Amino acid sequence: MKNIEQMQEQRLEALRLTKSGAPRLPSNPFFGVGPITDATTDEVDSRLRRIAFDTWIEKTYRKFDDKGNDIGGFTTAEISRSMHRGYPADKILADMMRAIHRYFHFPKANRMAVGLGGGHSGYTVCVQHLMNANDASQRVYVDTPRPESDQSRAAGFFRQSWATQLIEMQRFAEKGCESRIHFAASEGVIPTAAELSALGVSIFVGVGHETTGANAYTSREIHELLNWIDGDPANRHAVFDATSMLGAMPWEPELVDAVMAKCCLFMPFQKAIGGVSGYFVASFTPHALALVEKNQQDPSWAIPRQLKIAPPIDARRPLSAKRSVDAGPFYDAAEDRMLGGVINTYSALAFAETTFGLLQSEARVGSLVELNKRSAANRAVIDGWVESHPLFSLTVTDAERRGAAVTLLKVEDAGITDPAIHARIIARSKQLLGYEGFTHPNGEFEPGLDAARYVNAFPGTPGDYRAWVGGIREPADIVALLENLQYAYLRAKILVIEEELAKQGVTFAAPVKAGAMVRKDDPEHAYTVLIADLVGLRRGADGEPDDSEIRTYVEEKKGGVFHAGPIGDRAALEKGRIHFFYQPNLSTEAEILPQTDKGQYDALIAAATFIPKASVFPFGGVRIGAGTGNMGSASWGGGNGEGGEAPLMNTPGINSRATAQMAMKAILKVVPDLPVDRLHQMVANGDFDTGRQLKDFPTAKLEGQKIAILGYGNIGREVAKLARVFGMKVVIYARQHHQGWIESEGFDYAASPVEAATGADVLSVHIGLGRLDAATGVYSNAGVVDTQVLGAMNDGAVLVNYDRGEVVDAAALDQALSSGKIAHAAIDADLFKDAVTGKLSGPMVPYLPLEERHKGKLELLPHAAADTDHPSRVTGAKQAVDQIFDVIRFKSVTNLKGDLPEGYVSAGGRTPAGIGRVTKRVVSEISGNAELLDELRRTSEKVAAIVGALSVVSDPSHRDRIIDRYTGLLAENAGRQRALLEQLGLYGPAAE
Repeated sequence: MKNIEQMQEQRLEALRLTKSGAPRLPSNPFFGVGPITDATTDEVDSRLRRIAFDTWIEKTYRKFDDKGNDIGGFTTAEISRSMHRGYPADKILADMMRAIHRYFHFPKANRMAVGLGGGHSGYTVCVQHLMNANDASQRVYVDTPRPESDQSRAAGFFRQSWATQLIEMQRFAEKGCESRIHFAASEGVIPTAAELSALGVSIFVGVGHETTGANAYTSREIHELLNWIDGDPANRHAVFDATSMLGAMPWEPELVDAVMAKCCLFMPFQKAIGGVSGYFVASFTPHALALVEKNQQDPSWAIPRQLKIAPPIDARRPLSAKRSVDAGPFYDAAEDRMLGGVINTYSALAFAETTFGLLQSEARVGSLVELNKRSAANRAVIDGWVESHPLFSLTVTDAERRGAAVTLLKVEDAGITDPAIHARIIARSKQLLGYEGFTHPNGEFEPGLDAARYVNAFPGTPGDYRAWVGGIREPADIVALLENLQYAYLRAKILVIEEELAKQGVTFAAPVKAGAMVRKDDPEHAYTVLIADLVGLRRGADGEPDDSEIRTYVEEKKGGVFHAGPIGDRAALEKGRIHFFYQPNLSTEAEILPQTDKGQYDALIAAATFIPKASVFPFGGVRIGAGTGNMGSASWGGGNGEGGEAPLMNTPGINSRATAQMAMKAILKVVPDLPVDRLHQMVANGDFDTGRQLKDFPTAKLEGQKIAILGYGNIGREVAKLARVFGMKVVIYARQHHQGWIESEGFDYAASPVEAATGADVLSVHIGLGRLDAATGVYSNAGVVDTQVLGAMNDGAVLVNYDRGEVVDAAALDQALSSGKIAHAAIDADLFKDAVTGKLSGPMVPYLPLEERHKGKLELLPHAAADTDHPSRVTGAKQAVDQIFDVIRFKSVTNLKGDLPEGYVSAGGRTPAGIGRVTKRVVSEISGNAELLDELRRTSEKVAAIVGALSVVSDPSHRDRIIDRYTGLLAENAGRQRALLEQLGLYGPAAE
């Protein structure tokens, strides 16, 4: 390479061009496939396609008993391990041949053979059956230069190998003569009709279309070839390698149809959705078949049995019996049947995969005409992109001859003049394009993009990158491919230059790993955190609430310092540590402000304590629990967390189960409405006769009653799950985008609170206060449960509000209790009492007069349903400590509430990790419920596909892409799966 300074400049320029990171990935990294492919995006998509294929097999290929009764479908497992002859193998083969024949517009007059192997085998079949060394007058023209000639160097190995096969067949045949073969002067060129006639050619062999060099025939050349055939159709034949031609013929549709009708074509179909068997199909015109019959009467070489398309009519006399194409492995479209069988080494399953893949491709792309159009469109996309990106050039310079299926690109980098260095960069770039990646001299590993596999140019071809870009690809995918090629080349260039510089003693420090957590706290600062609520509710040995679990967690697990009481001498605090000051008895504004009005504490952890607006916490705060209405500090913009300079966070889900269980307890105290206390006293007094008096105490069970739940958050969902266990009919009101999730879990969805409450026996509220209107000072959900909602319920219904006191209109509840519409109400809301004046405040206050007027109909709690559960409080406090550490040390915010302040990054959300025996009789009974079993299977297969992909993919970025794409699908189907398992009685342990 050049001198060190120039190499440094080259490296810096490549770094500048790639500083934005890798471009968008193509939907599928495989660019070495033909016109039939699964086109799946990743492991999950591929598994789902395989599941769809299994289902298609079972529906398409049925079993019948001796009376013709359908007795079920064949499975892929059965077909894969069966003999590949008879039924259904014969039908599978015929279906595939019919589908290929139909989709690619082969005329009915042409028969289509099937044989073992890939494209090379198909080429051999066509040549061996059409060319005859015994016919001295037969001349063959091949559209590729003579092997090992100067002109053939750019042809690549494969074209030379195919041309070599023709020479060897003539050279080693008894009456052969290789001079009967005419080769083209340049690659992929068809002579004029007059030139072919002058040479006495009777067979034209086209192997130069696209496969290795990305070139195509021009429309004029094809017209000339067809004119030559029309001059003597009985004695002039053309045979093409159609591996790339099918679905990528950049000519007018009428010309495409003429080629399909008048020429023979061979092509491999070894990839459908993961086929396990390579095979080919080859179409023959009637005139070509007549030539095959003629050649079989005077064979010039032996043709392997697997490749014969004209086997003996009499199988008992394989050498002396007459050979005929009528006994060969041909599909006759005119009669819609296979004329002959195939040997049993063929894979029936691979044939079925091809049919299924073709149907999928047709549904995705459209007809063959559309496939050809999109191939041409993709070619135009490539032309335009290369024109605006001088780093690349197209090896086929003639735009009219440029292929529409395969592209071949060459790098034009003026800064790299050494061919060996160039080759190293190309090789390294292909490592990055694939999954291997590469390691820089400083030890930094650059993981593979998995953007484009199989983009290798064949040996001898003039290009650097070769990719299949036909109509099976979306134009956006083509652009993504090209962008990744450029990016990979530049990154590989950086690597190779660094390797060269390292030889000169120039090295580079390894950068910080992308995505790594970087400490942003100041080691010279002692950070302070106020804990303004209890972190443990269980009593210790001294009779006081025990804080030892959190103290231990802060100091031993997190490396912080736990202090009991307020800040003392700030200068004495150890620098570089986070200090927590535990003051659970702080309550009033008068107590809180003197310690917090000047930012004495960097951050806050609170639960129920109301934090004044003037309190200052520069690094943010965490509320233990879901709601944040009490977090009034202007540092984060109040309870909405909007507009402040510090982040507001919460710990949703921590106390959800505790709240839900208390809500169910409130319901169970009055429904069923059996007077338990009275009955207890009568029994205890010996004053009850079960046989005579039990009829005087009728009641109704919860099962079958309707519960309306307002809100589908963590608590609302937990209440719904518990209510379902009791056999209640669950209807949930939530925002419309929750409808699919609600229904996937087996609950009913209501579009409004009134709709949910209509005909309900129980109403449980869990919607939160909503947003605070700064102008009115009123929350958006205040008074949602009003006269209209309560009036829609059944008479004698039960209301449970273990949410916020304000969400229920107390006046409406007063009226509903008076009318008997509501028989019982359970309210859990904050109540505060001034220590000096004794004045009461808080959302519970409006309910107090109702208790006086409706004795025995209300149960009032001081917001204790969730906040008195010790395990929940400890878990929430630990999570709050984690969140404070992340905010101070890394500017990373978990469970953000409201706006994300400048300088912080969101770490997303965090919530806690998420009934009889199943007997053989239960399983036997549900086996007759085909509809539900079918739905369970579909949901389970989707879950299995996603989980299967997650279990097999080890690359973190690849796994992250799967998580990003399929988390929603996984959660939806897992929820539905669980609901179905419960509905079918399959959820729980098996009976012994």
